[in-house]
Amino acid sequence: MTLPDARVNKNLEGPGVRARVQKFGGYLAGMIMPNIGAFIAWGLITAFFIEKGWVPNATLANLVGPMLYFLLPILIGYTGGRMVHGQRGAVIGSIATMGAIIGGITDLSTLSGTPMFLGAMIMGPFAAWVLKIFDKLTSEKIPSGFEMLVDNFSIGIIGMLLAILGVLGVGPVLAVLIGILAGGVNFLVAANLLPLASIFVEPAKVLFLNNAINHGIFTPLAALDVQKTGQSILFMVESNPGAGLGLLLAFMFFGPKSLRPSTPGAIIIHFFGGIHEIFFPYILMKPIMILGTIAGSMSGLFVATWLHAGLVASPAPGSILAYLAVTPRDGFPAMLATVFTAAAVSFVVSSALLKFGRGQDDTNTAVAGDTVSTMGHDMLAAPGVAPVVAGAESINGADVRKVIIACDAGMGSSVMVASQMKKRLSPYGVEVTHTPVDQIPADAQVVLTQDGLAARAGKTVPNAIVVPFTNYMGDPAFDRVETAIKEGRLLSARGLGEATGAAPATAAPAAAAAAPKPKRKKTLDAGVLPRGNVRLGLTARDKEDAIRQAGDVLVVGGAAEPGYIDGMLARELQTSTFLGSGVAIPHGTNEARTHIKQAALGFLQFPDGVDWDGKTAYVVIPIASNSDEHVGILSALATTLADKTKSERLRTATSVDEVVDLLTPEEEE
Repeated sequence: MTLPDARVNKNLEGPGVRARVQKFGGYLAGMIMPNIGAFIAWGLITAFFIEKGWVPNATLANLVGPMLYFLLPILIGYTGGRMVHGQRGAVIGSIATMGAIIGGITDLSTLSGTPMFLGAMIMGPFAAWVLKIFDKLTSEKIPSGFEMLVDNFSIGIIGMLLAILGVLGVGPVLAVLIGILAGGVNFLVAANLLPLASIFVEPAKVLFLNNAINHGIFTPLAALDVQKTGQSILFMVESNPGAGLGLLLAFMFFGPKSLRPSTPGAIIIHFFGGIHEIFFPYILMKPIMILGTIAGSMSGLFVATWLHAGLVASPAPGSILAYLAVTPRDGFPAMLATVFTAAAVSFVVSSALLKFGRGQDDTNTAVAGDTVSTMGHDMLAAPGVAPVVAGAESINGADVRKVIIACDAGMGSSVMVASQMKKRLSPYGVEVTHTPVDQIPADAQVVLTQDGLAARAGKTVPNAIVVPFTNYMGDPAFDRVETAIKEGRLLSARGLGEATGAAPATAAPAAAAAAPKPKRKKTLDAGVLPRGNVRLGLTARDKEDAIRQAGDVLVVGGAAEPGYIDGMLARELQTSTFLGSGVAIPHGTNEARTHIKQAALGFLQFPDGVDWDGKTAYVVIPIASNSDEHVGILSALATTLADKTKSERLRTATSVDEVVDLLTPEEEE
C-alpha cells in the first residue's frame, strides 16, 4: 500500500535533520576517538595515584592535573585541526587550543579552573579552517622561493592571533558557560534529580553526540568533583553501559528473528569493548526503543545517587572493564548496582516495547503493527513503484548527462553500481560517477542510491531526481534510468512517464559497436589486494564471524586498526552489504575511517556459504579505503559477477593466481 505523500514528506524531514546531526556528531567523535588511549592513561593514573587511589603516590599524582588541563585538550585540538587541514591544520589547531586552555584556568600555580575539552573541539577545527582559507587565497600569489617562509609565518601569525582570542575570549566565555552548567548539575545532584538528565542525554547519544556530551561537558565537571571529593557520579551519566546492555538483550530474545543472531556479538562489543555506537542503529530503526534506554539510565542514576556511587576518572571507552578500572576501592558494590539496575530496567521496558517478540518475523516490517517502521523502509511504496523522496519532480531522460551513484561512504556499493551503469549509459554520452551520499555534487541530474539513503540524498541535492534501489545487482531502477535516457522519456522517483517528443539519446553507431576495441589486462596493484589478503576454502559460523574474519585480514595486513572491525559490524546493522550473486563487501562506517591506515581489499572464499540475512554469501570482499584505490578491482568484480561462468569460478577458485586473474581490471588498448 502506497503511503500518502504528506506522510512521506513529513517522515523525510526527520531523517534529514537526523542525518545532519549524526554527521556533526560523527565529526566530534572523530576528534575524540583517536585519543581514547590518552584518556585511558589519564584515567588509570588518576585511579592509582590520587589520594583515594589504589596506591596513593603524591609524586605520580602530579601527572593528573597537567594531563587533564593541557595534554588531553591539546590532543583534541590537534586532531580536530588535522581533520580540517592536514598537518598544518593540526599545528595551528594546537596553538589556538592552548589559548583557550589558558583562558579557562583561573590559577596556573594550582591548576584550578575549567578543563577546556569543549574549547579544544571549537578552536582546533576553527583555527584550521581559518588557515585553510588563507592558504587558498594565497596559493598562487606567493613568489617562487618564498613558499616555506609564508607557510611557517602564516601559521605563526594566525596562530598567535587565535591563541590571543582563546585567552581573552573563547576560554573565559566557555568557562562561564560551563560554570552555569556546573551550577545546574550541582542543583540536580543536591535535589536528587540528576536522573532527569537521561531524558536529554540518551537521545543525544543515539545521534552520535555521545563523545561531545561525555568528554565535552561531563568529564570536565566530573574532574573538578574529583579534585574536591575524590570521585564523581557525573562520569556515569552518559557512559553507563547498563542501559545499552538491556536494550541489546531485549533484541536478542524478542527482536526481529533475522536480527537476533547479530545481537550476541553486539553485546560483547558494547559491554566489554565499550563501543556504545554499536546499539545506536537498533534504536534508529525503531525510535520508540529510546524509551528503554532512558528508563534504564534514569534507574541507574537513581541507584547511584542513593548509594553515593562514583568513579575517579572517565571510563573511556564506556566498558564494564573500564568501569572496574576507575572505581574507588570501596565503590564496587555501588558501581555494579548502578550498571546492572540500568540493564535490568532497560531490558524490561525494551522487551515490552518489542511486544515480547510477537510479530517479529522480519526486520523490514513494522513491529506488531506499531506506527514506527524500521529505518529507511518507512518510505517503501507498492511493488515496482519507487518511493517519494525529496528532490525535483521529473526530468527528460534525453537531457540527462550526469548520473551519480551514492552510498553511505562512497567506497563500496556505489562503486559496484557505478561500474554497471557506466557500461549501460556510456553509449548515450552520460557521465557516471560515485560519491558518498553527503558529498553529491550540486550539478548532479539523477542520483541512484539505496532506498534507506534516499532521504539524505534528496536533502543534499534538492534539484536532482533521486531514484532509490533495493538490490545492488540488476535492480529494476537501473532499467528505468537507462530506458528513460535511451527513449527520451520522463524520469521521476516514482517511475517512467511517456516520451516527451524530445530527441532520445542515441547509441554509438552500429559500425563502431560491431568492432569493439581490443582489451588488455592492467597490472593489479599488489598494494590494494596483496596476495596474502586472499583466503580460500574458509568456513564461518555466521555473518558476524565472517565479517570478523574479513576485518582480521585487513588488520593483519596492516591496512586497518582493530577498531575498524567494530565499524564494519556497525555498518552492517545500518544497511546490509550483501550485493547479490553470492558476494558481500563489508566495510566500516564513516566514523570508522579513522582506523584505516592504508587502502586495501581482502578476498575471502566460503565454499559452503554464509547466511547473510537470509541470503547466501560465498565470497566476502572487505574494503578499507579513504579514496579511490580500490575502484578498479570492484569494477572488475562487477564485470565478473555479470558473467555467470566467471562468477562461478570466483566461488570455486582453488589458487590465489586464479582469483587475482579474475579480479584484474581490463582496459581498452
